[in-house]
Amino acid sequence: MDAVIAFPLLIGLVAVALFFDFLNGLHDAANSIATIVSTRVLRPHYAVFWAAFFNFIAFLFFGLHVAETVGKGIVDASIVTPAVIFSALVGAIVWNIVTWIAGIPSSSSHALIGGLVGAGVAKAGTGAIVWSGLGKTVAAIVLSPATGFVLALVLVLIVSWLFVRQTPFAVDNTFRVLQFFSASLYSLGHGGNDAQKTMGIIAVLLYSQGMLGQSFYVPLWVVLTCQSALALGTLLGGWRIVHTMGSKITRLNPMQGFCAETGGAITLFAATWLGVPVSTTHTITGAIIGVGAARRVSAVRWGIAGNIVVAWVITLPATAAISALTYLATKLAG
Repeated sequence: MDAVIAFPLLIGLVAVALFFDFLNGLHDAANSIATIVSTRVLRPHYAVFWAAFFNFIAFLFFGLHVAETVGKGIVDASIVTPAVIFSALVGAIVWNIVTWIAGIPSSSSHALIGGLVGAGVAKAGTGAIVWSGLGKTVAAIVLSPATGFVLALVLVLIVSWLFVRQTPFAVDNTFRVLQFFSASLYSLGHGGNDAQKTMGIIAVLLYSQGMLGQSFYVPLWVVLTCQSALALGTLLGGWRIVHTMGSKITRLNPMQGFCAETGGAITLFAATWLGVPVSTTHTITGAIIGVGAARRVSAVRWGIAGNIVVAWVITLPATAAISALTYLATKLAG
């Protein structure tokens, strides 16, 4: 692919990016609905409509800091070409499909970041990497689940103390209602952080083709189409991963579901405000482990959690390798 491409091919690349965004919603639907489904507060099909709605309206509540980080803060925007974008998306899409089929809650976000890094390095070497942006993204691999874990654990302890004199039946009924609010907040945070990653990819593609002028920004039509694609993917759900997230790691009741979602939502809100493209998968998994550990350490199935962590660790290098090979194959074919 040349640096400047025909308009129909540009549209095709935007469509591939939106397909990734759709897969992101499909793959990460579990992040928004696993807890509220596993606690039986909402049936799965109602839960995905609930989550998809808040995924879509998230752009009304957040700035576009994450989109700017992905668009120009991972690899140097000046080296970005359609071939780089195409290769990055292929790496992320392949990894998403593999982990979705296997039912592994890996990170779509880090798959995309790994894809960008792999394609950027294949084109221009390590000098293409914006180390400050990549550094805070890699740090978030550890910090986002750790923060979700701590916040959820602390919330369980606070809530348990506040409701110590209430009957289990009364507590259960109270948190069945409150979980609607916590699930909404988490879905809002999910839509705010995840859709912006694809916005950044499309915006930097348009910028590389001179369609945004001299300044990098995210057009409104890009915002709306990315939010729509993510919400549509969420509507179709990812039931294999819902099962892993909602019941295999630990068993949840409505109070624990509320604490996990609230802890995860606070983490996502903070990360989105700071412009850090975190993994919603990592965040909610850490929060679920936190509420399980608050009950007792043995309540967490640490073997399952360990397998998930392994998937997290290999996501960046795996997608970087796939995208780098795709870039090299693209150049040879061209």
